[in-house]
Amino acid sequence: MRDLTFKAFAITHEIDLNKIAVHCGIPKKFTWEEPLILKGEILKSILYKKVDETQMVLVFSFGSIVFINHSTPNEITDFLNYLHSFEPEIDVKNADRYSDDYSLHMKETESIELTDEYVVVPEYESYYPELISTVLAKSVALEKTEYQLGQINDKLETMIDRLEKGKLRIGNKELARTTAKIIRHEYNTLAYIMILDKPDITWTSSSAGEFYDKMLEFFELNDRYKILKSKTEILYNIMDGFSTISHSIRGLFVEWIIVILILFEIVLSLLGIAGLLP
Repeated sequence: MRDLTFKAFAITHEIDLNKIAVHCGIPKKFTWEEPLILKGEILKSILYKKVDETQMVLVFSFGSIVFINHSTPNEITDFLNYLHSFEPEIDVKNADRYSDDYSLHMKETESIELTDEYVVVPEYESYYPELISTVLAKSVALEKTEYQLGQINDKLETMIDRLEKGKLRIGNKELARTTAKIIRHEYNTLAYIMILDKPDITWTSSSAGEFYDKMLEFFELNDRYKILKSKTEILYNIMDGFSTISHSIRGLFVEWIIVILILFEIVLSLLGIAGLLP
């Protein structure tokens, strides 16, 4: 078995695996937890070229795809264009914005060696491609959501600057839009990427489970997940503060309107008593 190269992309929030499976003639209902693995004749029919037995594409429901042993950019672009026909929001030209490269090497060694660019194993196991691909897919998906979290932070910083300048009024629509972005971020990250979920093979094979846990720890997926979760909670607290300030200002405005109306009514009454009004 020769070495394997992996190239992972985070290209969108969600991919409907079942639509692709139906088009490829795969009689299976896919769930969120498992990737769609395309290889052999099916991959050949998509790329319109011959592929060897080591070439695969794994498509994940949370918007990531991983290419195994695809060396030419044209193959990747052709497959992305194919996916675009199912998910029109995919930006094919900027698909490599959130991406990562990795490789698997077989060498006589006593233990598994993990680095930032490759992993070395003493012998090949059939579960390696899927497990490595799963970790890479989740890693680039987290990278995308980490960037989106930065954008939300920038938006909140602008709102804080306005408060510091005495511009206390924040519209309901602006609050709603910002809150929706935070909720969407939390859904995409904490719920949909399913960082804490493990592939089925890890429950039936102890060696597969140990390998997956090592990959998970090396890529710090759990730590990155916890950081994103804590940052999301902080964002909610900040939005609660904005909402409280906004409601207080509106309440104060209503109170002043009531006071003014009462004063106006008193003035009218006094003018009527003094006979200054008809």
